[in-house]
Amino acid sequence: MPIYKRGSVEIHYEEAGSGFPLLVIPGGGLNATIPYLSTRTPFNPMTELSDEWRCITMDLRNAIGGGSSGPVEVDRPWDSYADDQLGLMDHLGIDKFLVIGFCIGGPFIWKMLQRAPERVVAAVPATPSGFRPEVPDLFYRNNMKNWASAICEKRPDVTMEMCSAFLKKMYHENNDFVFSVTRDFVRGVKTPILVMPDDTEPHPYAAAEESALLAPNAQMTFFPWKEPKDRVALAVRHLRTFLKANTPR
Repeated sequence: MPIYKRGSVEIHYEEAGSGFPLLVIPGGGLNATIPYLSTRTPFNPMTELSDEWRCITMDLRNAIGGGSSGPVEVDRPWDSYADDQLGLMDHLGIDKFLVIGFCIGGPFIWKMLQRAPERVVAAVPATPSGFRPEVPDLFYRNNMKNWASAICEKRPDVTMEMCSAFLKKMYHENNDFVFSVTRDFVRGVKTPILVMPDDTEPHPYAAAEESALLAPNAQMTFFPWKEPKDRVALAVRHLRTFLKANTPR
């Protein structure tokens, strides 16, 4: 179980394969951990793509059941996670990399593109989280229930009030699109993007499609691609083609 340490932050990560680096961000909201990739995604990039790329994944900081921990940075939630992701790449001596992120990995990708556009060669938001106007407080409610109460039980330094402020900053401050950045930012992103949309309550199709329409070098897989199961292989074929086309020689 390799651990990357930076001050009071510890990040549990794993690697598979060799080649150009591909950062793989699990889904599962604030409880995103490595096992999500083998239990709750239509395909696992760590096994599916490690034949051609050096795949790197990690437990999210403070995810319940994961091996990563650190402060709850109330004033900078999205940036604190970007610190961990970019810091892990630094720790591994990786400058430029590809990235695929499921669920909450979508907003994480947009934040990384804001923070380090020169490092992210190409990006794949897969089944990305986004704002659904019918349930505007969905992520706040779910994370207060499934994440905040559990971390407060484990950590005497974390209170429900802190978690509430953290989640409000994360999901209510910029709450009508992809949470971590604005539409104006996405319009200016020149990085190649492949959106693999979903359409569930936390993964609205409309937000995923809009991000693909706004970003000038974005494309999108066909939809639906997750069901029936025989469609997944075709979507992964599209993904491989996209990654190969954008992998530096």
